[in-house]
Amino acid sequence: MKNAVQKMGKVLSGMVMPNIGALIAFGFLAALFIESGWIPNEQLAELNGPMLTYLIPILIAGQGGYMFGKDRGRVVGSIAIMGAIVSSDYTMLMAAMVLGPLGGWCIKKFDDAMDGHMPAGFEMLINNFSCGIIGMLLAIFGYYAIGPVMSAILAVLTAGVNILINANLLPLIAIFIEPAKVLFLNNAINQGVFTPLASVQAAEAGKSIIYMLEPNPGPGLGVLLAYMFFCKDKATKDSAPGAIIIHFLGGIHEIYFPYVLMNPAVIVAPIVGNIVAIFWFNLTGCGLVGPASPGSIIAFLMMTPANKMLFTILGVAIATGVSFAIASPIVKMSGGKSLEAAQSEMASMKAESKGQAVASDAPTKEAGQVKKVVFACDAGMGSSAMGATKFRNRVKASRPDLTVINTSVDNIPSDCDIAVVQTTLVERARKSAPQAQIVTIGNFLADPNLDALYVQLTTGDVPVEKVVAASAAADDGIPTPTVKKTVMVADGIKLNQAPVTKEEAIQAAGELLAKLGYVDASYADAMQEREKLVTTYMGMGIAIPHGTTQAKGTVKKTGIVLLQYPEGVSFGDEKAQLVFGIAGIGDEHLDLLAKICETLDPDNGDTLDKMKTTNDVDWILKQLT
Repeated sequence: MKNAVQKMGKVLSGMVMPNIGALIAFGFLAALFIESGWIPNEQLAELNGPMLTYLIPILIAGQGGYMFGKDRGRVVGSIAIMGAIVSSDYTMLMAAMVLGPLGGWCIKKFDDAMDGHMPAGFEMLINNFSCGIIGMLLAIFGYYAIGPVMSAILAVLTAGVNILINANLLPLIAIFIEPAKVLFLNNAINQGVFTPLASVQAAEAGKSIIYMLEPNPGPGLGVLLAYMFFCKDKATKDSAPGAIIIHFLGGIHEIYFPYVLMNPAVIVAPIVGNIVAIFWFNLTGCGLVGPASPGSIIAFLMMTPANKMLFTILGVAIATGVSFAIASPIVKMSGGKSLEAAQSEMASMKAESKGQAVASDAPTKEAGQVKKVVFACDAGMGSSAMGATKFRNRVKASRPDLTVINTSVDNIPSDCDIAVVQTTLVERARKSAPQAQIVTIGNFLADPNLDALYVQLTTGDVPVEKVVAASAAADDGIPTPTVKKTVMVADGIKLNQAPVTKEEAIQAAGELLAKLGYVDASYADAMQEREKLVTTYMGMGIAIPHGTTQAKGTVKKTGIVLLQYPEGVSFGDEKAQLVFGIAGIGDEHLDLLAKICETLDPDNGDTLDKMKTTNDVDWILKQLT
């Protein structure tokens, strides 16, 4: 049932989301130029009616047709909706969501039937006339059937909404909205259900409270503030301020969902916060003139009529305060459970129930094989865009050849090598991209699987699933091998080395690994071979040479050595002042390797600069271990 709802929601939001710009333009025109707007203008206000009556339904129907029938589907869907538009005085957004996909489906079936049977020389004639005839028939169907049916449905729904508003029962809808949001159905309920109803109400009254039901950032903000002030787990507490900025100002509500999922009792806070806010908005006659998408405080206020600005701000503040007051004691009493632990447990439980690997059921790819990483979320516009941008900036110094993009989970491209998705979307990602390695995450800001992916892509032979397994074991209180074994010692750090060639530096690292008993003498040759495949220069003056996968048999025990070259060693056009030689068994070296990779972060610039010139071996050991 849930999958069917998600699939339906995906189709509905997939038609509306690409056209949000048109709805926002409509909202701006209303906010600015209607009689109660900021700068009333009778002539410009006349744009509102045609935009809502014709432009927006045609855009939505065209997008729905494209989803099922590509360009020809877009044309047929756009023709079909005209019948419903002309047949009714209501705004036919919901009719567009029926006739658009129907038009795309019909033309696709026609094209499939004609495949291989098209007479030579008649292609253009048949293609053009098929679009026109099928579109005409669907427009007639829309006029006599879909338009009247949708008008009746809208009349009933509008009356129902008015009854809820007049009886002050509308706030109770938050009981369903907030849990649905956390299950990643936010786009489905907002764009697929509320936006069409709100548009009808806004066309009649100039504004609609329905626009305010889902995108209010106050309830989620209260939850994040509670974690920022009262969470006992330091990592989770430290991640909350960044999540607040992204949620409140960026409007990406998905960022707070994992904070609720890690402690389900917290869901009571946004529910009650939104109930109180909706009651306030209803009491004070608030409403938005257009959709606040994304649900940022900026978008929320920009769609607010001038005479209701103060009441809207107070409503968001009330939602935040109530949510914060309820979430705070729950977070305080929840113990020190970390966000990462909750995410790992979610992934593990899902995997165990289906007998699947946590991180991926596709073979792990070598770094050199990975050319495209795709971050995917439900709609492909919010959290995935943020995650892709953040990861692209993080990896670009060491992997400028890597393409990092974002898309919806159902439209992952066929050339995707690694797909990064939220835990609840894994099944849809596997269907969309069976060829890709799937990496599951819970939080785009701080997730151990993203750290593991970064290590994999920048070192060349570190499988993500091993890092995930190690992280999950640590979360369950099981000590990992890195806790028990020392993989870096003072004798493995050589400072102030004289300038040498890249090959000589790699050879020196290999010989030092052998001298300390980590590897056989032949491992140095494998390190040279590995360097010929893909450079191990990571950027910012750091190189991490290591052996090929085939050389694992020559590793006796896990170890890492460091050779410091203050004047630098040339790795192509770049110079490395720090050369780390690595030999690993299993995942014993991963914690330290991740620590080394963290030094690539520009925020650690002072530490990195000192590491390149210091004479203090003990200080380096402290920084890395």
